[in-house]
Amino acid sequence: MEHLPQRIGGLTPPARTIAWVLMLVLSFNTLGWITAGVVSAQDDAMAEFGDPEPAGPAAMVEPAAEAAAPAGDAGGAAAASDQSLLGWVIESLGWAYLLVFMALSVTLVSLFVMNMLAARRDTLCPQDLIDEFGQRLAENDNQGAYDLAKSDESVLGQVLAAGLAKISRGYSKAIEAMQEVGEEESMKLEHRLSYMALIGNLSPMIGLFGTVQGMIASFQVIATGGATPKPSDLAGGISTALFTTLVGLAVAIPAIAAYNILRNRVSRLLLEVGVESENLMSKFEDMTPKAGSR
Repeated sequence: MEHLPQRIGGLTPPARTIAWVLMLVLSFNTLGWITAGVVSAQDDAMAEFGDPEPAGPAAMVEPAAEAAAPAGDAGGAAAASDQSLLGWVIESLGWAYLLVFMALSVTLVSLFVMNMLAARRDTLCPQDLIDEFGQRLAENDNQGAYDLAKSDESVLGQVLAAGLAKISRGYSKAIEAMQEVGEEESMKLEHRLSYMALIGNLSPMIGLFGTVQGMIASFQVIATGGATPKPSDLAGGISTALFTTLVGLAVAIPAIAAYNILRNRVSRLLLEVGVESENLMSKFEDMTPKAGSR
């Protein structure tokens, strides 16, 4: 991972921008995404469900007492408010949902980095291999071309090595071997990408589950709390419903976006692998199979 910034720097500008944005945003996990809106949400909740301020002389005494408080107490009150705010978020989500969403976000970042590195041109279709392989074929150094392709770890290298290994059986057999290897490598890449799509589909479902659970909890308070249920008890279930939905969408949106962007990039590069490999092997198009070759 220590060379990850250099590898990201070698990407195209759009891919590099997406990489850094997702890594910076998702690495703070889901709590960082919702902190900005928590203060206003708490104020709205207090305005909606809080107890009315006392009227009369008591209402006149409170401002005076607050004005007489030392300046140091204001800092302590702010710290206590921040602490209770974080506690409210954790309590609203619950430890189960909090751990699930954190695990999903960390997994998403890891998968994104892995797939982004696998979707590089140097990994799938390196230009240096194309030039050197074509040069060796032009010099009739078929064995050298095979050794070069076999030692290369890119998808194009494995495809070309499979084609040259079967060229003695004819051009059509070589193309079939290349297509088999290409499909196998494509399946591996798609399989790894599919986990990002799974997170994108699973995360809002978990958020919806929390929404239903929170609303059921609120209606249970109404059903069992008599004529005047406590507003704070109602707010607990509603906040759970809203926070789980918000965090679920916050994880799902970048997951789906990154999956589609990387899938399109992989498809384009795999198409280039197929085109370049057939162009390089077209030299053997008129070659007849050797007798007794298997």
